[in-house]
Amino acid sequence: FNLLDNMDGLAATLAAIACAYYALDAVTEHPNRVALVLALSLGLACAGFLPFNLRRGRPAAVFMGDSGSQVLGFALAALALSSSWKVAGTTVTTILLPLLVLAVPILDTTLVTVVRLLERRPVTRGGRDHTSHRLVYYGMSETKAVALLAAVATAIGATGVAYNILDEPRVTIVGVLLTFVLLVQFASVLADLEERSRRGEQDLTASPALLQTRRLVEVVVDFAAILASFGGAYLLLVDGLGTGYQRQVFVAALPILLGTRYVAFVAFVVYRRIWRYAGARDLASIAAATFVSAPVALGLLAATRPLKEFPIEVFVVDALLCFVLVAMSRLALRSLPQLRDRGSRRVLIVGAGRSGRSLAREVQETAGQRVIGFLDDNAQLRRRRIQGVIVIGSLDDAARYAPGLDEVLVSIPDAPVERLQPVLDACTGAGVPCRFVRRDTTTAPHRLVEAIAE
Repeated sequence: FNLLDNMDGLAATLAAIACAYYALDAVTEHPNRVALVLALSLGLACAGFLPFNLRRGRPAAVFMGDSGSQVLGFALAALALSSSWKVAGTTVTTILLPLLVLAVPILDTTLVTVVRLLERRPVTRGGRDHTSHRLVYYGMSETKAVALLAAVATAIGATGVAYNILDEPRVTIVGVLLTFVLLVQFASVLADLEERSRRGEQDLTASPALLQTRRLVEVVVDFAAILASFGGAYLLLVDGLGTGYQRQVFVAALPILLGTRYVAFVAFVVYRRIWRYAGARDLASIAAATFVSAPVALGLLAATRPLKEFPIEVFVVDALLCFVLVAMSRLALRSLPQLRDRGSRRVLIVGAGRSGRSLAREVQETAGQRVIGFLDDNAQLRRRRIQGVIVIGSLDDAARYAPGLDEVLVSIPDAPVERLQPVLDACTGAGVPCRFVRRDTTTAPHRLVEAIAE
C-alpha cells in the first residue's frame, strides 16, 4: 500500500472496500469477532479520512504518508490471514478471497515492480508509472481514475465473496480464469499507455519491445481463455467433476486443444491485428480460428484414444465460449475512449461521411479530446451512432451547439459555401475555432494532407 498511495483518495478507498469484504466474510462464512471489529474499525477510519483527502476540485487537506499506508497494508494482510488460516488446507476458495479482494493493489504493485526492474530503475523510487497515472494520461481526471479503480476492486472483490459462499469448484475455476484474463489485458493496456506517454503523441510508432510484449500478453490471455472455455464446457456437460475416465480424456485433450488453437490463431493472423481498431473482420478471424480448431482437436484426440463416455459436445460449447472470451478480451480495448474525462476538449465534426468517420477515429485516439457529435444534412443519419458518436443534427443546428464547444472540424470543405455559412457564423458568434480538414481520397484515403485554420 505504500506504492499504491500515489494519488489522493486511492489507497484509502481501496482499503475501505477491502475492509468491507473482510467484514462480510467475518460475519457470514468464517465468523470471527476480532476480524470483524478490526475490519470495521479500519474501514470506517478510511471512510472518515476520505472527505479530507479526496476533495473534488480542491487540494487535499490531510495526507496519509508512508506511516499511514504501511499500517493499512499490515492490517489488511492480517485480515487476509485471519479469514483463511483455519480452513486454508480444505478449500481453495478461501485462499482466493484475499487475492481477489486485493487484486487491484496486487496488480498495481506487480506492474510497477516489473516495469521498473526491466528499465533498471529502483522499485522504491517514486514515479508516475502507476495504474492511476496511466489512466490520467489517457485523459481521465484523478477523481475519475480513482472511481474506476474502486469499481474494478468492488467487482472483483464481490466475485471472491461469491465464490466463497457458493463453494462450487466449476464456477470458481471458470470465474478465476476469466478474472485473470481481464486483469492481464487491463495491465497490458495500461503498460501501452505508459509507453505512449514516454514517446509522446507525435511519435506513434511502437517500439519492437512494446510490440513483442503486447503479443506475449495476448498469448497469455488466450491461454487462460482456452483453459476457462474448455474447463467450463466440460463442467457444464458432466455430472460433478465427471468419471475417472472422463477426467483422463479431459487432461489428454487439453494440450491437443491448446496446440491446435494456437496454430489456428497464427494461421488466421489473430496475433497480427491492432485490436484498438477491431471490427467485423477481426471478429470473423477469431470465430474462424476457434471453430476450425475445435473439430481438428477432436479428430486428433479420437485418433489417439477412444472417447467412450466423454461427451463430444464439449468441443462445440468450448468453441462458443472461447470465441466470446477472446473477443471480449480484444474488444475491451475499444471501450477505452468512453472512459475519458468529461473535462476533455469537446470537438464537433461537420460531415458524417467517409472523411468524417476517419477524422472522428483520429480525434478519439488523441488524449484530451472527445467528439461530442456529428452534424450532417443526411436525414437518414439523424440520431444514429457512427463509431459510437451520435449525429446530433444538421448544419443549420450549429448555432445550438457551438457555445459549449472547444473546436469545430469541417470534413466537407468542398461543400457549397451557402451550406457551410451557418457553421461559420455559429463559430464566429461563439468564439469557437473552426478548421477545415481536407483529405486526399484518391491516393491516400486515410492520410491527412491538409489542415487549413480559419
